[in-house]
Amino acid sequence: MSSAISRRAWLTGATGGLALAALATGPLAGLSRAAARRSATPKVLVIGLDGAGRLDRVKDADTPTLDGLMAAGVTAPTSLYAEPMARTESAPGWSTIITGVWPDKHGVKDNSFTGADYATYPDVLTRIERARPALRTYAVASWGPIPDRIFSAEVDTRIATPEAEYDKGTTARAVAELRNGNPDAVFVQLDNVDHAGHSSGAASQAYLDALHTVDAQVGELLAALAARPTHASEDWLVLVTADHGHTDPGGHGGATWAERQTFVIATGSGLPAGALRNDVKIVDIAATALHHLGIPADPAWRLDGRPLHASAVDDFDTLRPELGTAVDETGVGGSVLGFTHTPPAGWSVDNRTMGGGGVTEWRGWSFTTDEFWTKTAPGQQRESNVRARGVFAVADGDEWSDKAVTGTFDSTLSTPSWPLDGATTATLTYTTHYLQEGSQKAEVLVSYDGAPATPVKTYTADAPARVETLALTVPAGARSARFHFRYTGGNDWYWAIDGVALATGRPRPRSGIPPHRQEQRRAPLT
Repeated sequence: MSSAISRRAWLTGATGGLALAALATGPLAGLSRAAARRSATPKVLVIGLDGAGRLDRVKDADTPTLDGLMAAGVTAPTSLYAEPMARTESAPGWSTIITGVWPDKHGVKDNSFTGADYATYPDVLTRIERARPALRTYAVASWGPIPDRIFSAEVDTRIATPEAEYDKGTTARAVAELRNGNPDAVFVQLDNVDHAGHSSGAASQAYLDALHTVDAQVGELLAALAARPTHASEDWLVLVTADHGHTDPGGHGGATWAERQTFVIATGSGLPAGALRNDVKIVDIAATALHHLGIPADPAWRLDGRPLHASAVDDFDTLRPELGTAVDETGVGGSVLGFTHTPPAGWSVDNRTMGGGGVTEWRGWSFTTDEFWTKTAPGQQRESNVRARGVFAVADGDEWSDKAVTGTFDSTLSTPSWPLDGATTATLTYTTHYLQEGSQKAEVLVSYDGAPATPVKTYTADAPARVETLALTVPAGARSARFHFRYTGGNDWYWAIDGVALATGRPRPRSGIPPHRQEQRRAPLT
């Protein structure tokens, strides 16, 4: 069916009527009343649409069911890694979604599954089974390796749909389970959009038609939820996502923005309707499912994701309204908003010893987004900065030097002065993505009460895509701490940081209050 057919016409059609009924009376209905149904049984449905990561094409297609889900909940466009972390292929994509960790942990880098470590990082349904064995888990997929290799034998039901039945068979099995069974956590993967991408490309009408077809199948799943005899006493969380995108001509696996695109759509209790989020990653799906089912994430699991119910917005994200379009960069596109030199309130950038000239966007510390930064030079490992979210800070000597420069890159980004409240210890955390070359150096320094800054961490070797945790001993009597991130170099590589936060430890005794009764404090990110 052509995408030119109106959404209203499709909604009033036979299959569309099911989708409309599901949206009106099914799991999406009454979400605003969820707080009044605290005794409702939490359940989770995750729907994976293979190769459908191009949210721009979803919006171009005739997809009333997905439109309804987006209107009823959270929509979060997001992006993937590229090599050397992993190829933008199905095996690493689904492994990341299902385990809740990035490929540098679960080990799957391409469709060969070589290096997979599901023993250390099992799938989310297996974690549910181990935490609460009484819950029923169910997985069905058109792409056989998902139930055969990613989900473990501990999952109650795993089905790889026979090729002859394909997405119709997958949908029929899932509908039967949702309508007539008693599942608590369900995963469904549909594959046909990916086939359309390979055969015709994401710019084609065939791709839009495949999105329309899968949208109707998602409508069937929602209608099955609505038809459950126990639906009124259940609290369903619905999560929809994709493992990767496609180029306009067709294909994926590389580092282009089209291939790296994906999204998360989420509806359920505790999630606002019609919300657009920029701080969400696909690793959050597993964490969100566990949270909804009341299963605490054990720190020993080392999940990279966090529940969608917990916002990850930090000071850098407040700069989104300040982001502008490219000045000197030619590969980004004239409409992409993605950089500013203006620091957040309370922060500062010191460029007094910064060299002159160079590419405007990267002259000293800049604040940018994944789309803008990676489009400047795809395939140079900027795509591996997966643990940063939303807007982050970048010092990029490599891109700065793409135009004539004088001197060297030397810029310092400083935090606000954060109160210590009498603490004896403190912990500085941030994400870091650092690539080393030549004489380049990155330093983290701390200044207590305005005293000269002293180094607490120096990078002279690669430190890609990780969360840094620096334990600090606070000098006696210190009342505040300010941190400085200094990057020096020439035509070398880069340093990206995000999520900078300070947590203070046990305060010194005050007014006779025993230390164990005193509150731990976290410095506000002003």
